[in-house]
Amino acid sequence: MKICIYGAGAIGGFIGARLARAGEEVSLIARGPHLAAMKAKGLKLLSEEGDFTVTPRCAADPAELGPQDYVVLALKAPAVAGIVEQMQPLLGPKTAVVMAVNGVPWWYFHDLDGPWRDRRLKTVDPDDRQWRGIGPGRVLGCVVYPAAEVAEPGVVRHQSGDRFSLGEPDGSKSDRAVALSRAMIAAGLKAPVKPDIRTEIWVKLWGNVAFNPISALTGGTLKRICEDPSTRALARSIMNEAEAVANKLGVKMPIDVERRIEGAAGVGEHKTSMLQDLERGRPTEIDAIVGAVAELGDVVGQDTPYIDAIYALVRQKAALLGVYP
Repeated sequence: MKICIYGAGAIGGFIGARLARAGEEVSLIARGPHLAAMKAKGLKLLSEEGDFTVTPRCAADPAELGPQDYVVLALKAPAVAGIVEQMQPLLGPKTAVVMAVNGVPWWYFHDLDGPWRDRRLKTVDPDDRQWRGIGPGRVLGCVVYPAAEVAEPGVVRHQSGDRFSLGEPDGSKSDRAVALSRAMIAAGLKAPVKPDIRTEIWVKLWGNVAFNPISALTGGTLKRICEDPSTRALARSIMNEAEAVANKLGVKMPIDVERRIEGAAGVGEHKTSMLQDLERGRPTEIDAIVGAVAELGDVVGQDTPYIDAIYALVRQKAALLGVYP
C-alpha cells in the first residue's frame, strides 16, 4: 500500500518508521532541518525495543509523490486547514485520509444519526476548508495514544505507547479500515477498528479539555494538578461539564470522572502538550481541545461556564505570547 505521512515529526515519524520497516510503500512529508536530515541519512527511530533506520521517500512538496492509498495527517489541529490545498496531489478517487489529530474533529457530525447530522464546527473548520478540500467521506478517524519526540533532525525517540484506534465515522468495519489496521498490526502497532470512534475521541478529550489549559495557565504537571485540591476540583468541574455535553450527544463515558483523574495523576510529572507548546513558542490546539467542546455545548444546549472561562483565559495567555490565533 502507498501510505503518505503528512507531518513526519514525532508521532508521524514513529508511524512512518514502523510501517516502512514492515515493507509498506511509505513516503514522508516534512520540512526544514528534519526533512534535510531524513533525505541525507534516513529516518532513525530510537526505542526500548531497539533502534533502526529506514529510508522512505521524503519530500516537502506533495506533488512529488502523487496519489496515495492512505494519507495520515499527523499535524497539530490548527495546521491542517493550511495544507488542504497543498495536499490535493496526494488524493486519488479512493484515497483515505487518516486524521491522527487531537481534539474534536471537524468531521464529527458526518454520518451521525440525529438532528445535527453533517453540521459544521466553526472552532475547528471556520471556513469549511477541510470539509470541502478533504471531504468527510475520505476520513478515517484515529485516536493517538503513543508519546514520542524529535530528538534531533532525522531522529525520533519513541517514549511510550503503541495504540492507534481507528474508526469510520459511520461505525462500519470497512475494507479500508481493516486493511490499514492489518498493516499497522504487522508493523508492531496496536490498531483496533472501533465501531464507535467518537466515544474513544471523547475519553481522550475528557482529560485534555481540563488538564491541558490548567497546565498551560499554571505550569503544573499532571501530578501537581491532580494532587492540589483546588486545581483537582477545577479539573473535575470542567470534566463534569464535558461529560454532560458528551451525554447529550449520545456518548456515555466508560469510566467515572474520579477514575479518569486518577489515571492522569498516575502519569506523574508530565507536562501536557499545550504547556510544552506555549513554553516553546508554538501554536497550540486550544480551539480543537477546549473551544470546540464549548461549541458543542452550544449545539446541544448545555451550559459550560467553567469551560468557557478557562477557554477565555488560555486564549488570552497564548495571544500575549504571540502564538494565538
